[in-house]
Amino acid sequence: MSSLGRGYHLSRDSFVFDVMNVADAGDCSVVPMSVEKTYELIEAFTGNLMKQNKKFISAGGDHSTTLAHLRAVSKHLGKPVSMIHFDAHLDTYPAAWGCEYHHGAFVRHAINEGLVDGASSIQIGIRGPLAGRADLDFNHKHNLKYITVDGLRMQGLQKTLDSLPKFSADQPVFLSFDIDCLDPSCAPGTGTPVPGGLTTYEVQKLLQALEVKNLVGADIVEVSPPYDQSDITSLAAIDVMFEILCLYRSCHAAK
Repeated sequence: MSSLGRGYHLSRDSFVFDVMNVADAGDCSVVPMSVEKTYELIEAFTGNLMKQNKKFISAGGDHSTTLAHLRAVSKHLGKPVSMIHFDAHLDTYPAAWGCEYHHGAFVRHAINEGLVDGASSIQIGIRGPLAGRADLDFNHKHNLKYITVDGLRMQGLQKTLDSLPKFSADQPVFLSFDIDCLDPSCAPGTGTPVPGGLTTYEVQKLLQALEVKNLVGADIVEVSPPYDQSDITSLAAIDVMFEILCLYRSCHAAK
């Protein structure tokens, strides 16, 4: 679907490729039978890019893969990052089916491992159902803020945009975008769709309103083409990628 992409952003009045070069860095191998070995491969792949002073957008995989990126980023920088996390889910959940590392637990591990600073991070698009009120305990313990879809709709989009945190140049930021933050009508091609989600337009406006001076890495996860209808989920992911590239351009142009 990237063949439908373009370079000029109408709302931002900017051309993505006028101040930076963008390339496909290739695929990272995985080991389907081992999450741990897959993490090692992703961390090495991402770490190699960062050693070359490259910024990246990883596309594909479920949300468990983000932990490996964060390990590479934090190791390279020597400190935790702030995170902007778009998702229907908190991803702070305990082990499932006896598996500690899964697509609903990466935030918990990232904060516990000291890769992410919870107090300077934010989650956007959160909605129910939850297993219970205790699912929120981790967020409260680590002062991890979240914006629910209910909150956005009740107070209005513009007030939500105005309330977004601003990230300074000395604050490295990782942006993780789970496609299921979108409503299933906008993104049916995902493994854990949740009704009542954000629209594609709302996501565009949220991404455009972000003030990030030092974006160091990003990923787009949970796109499942076999579940998709008319490629609309893949197209939404390409649009998110375009917005992230524009954020990178803003960081680059500000130097």
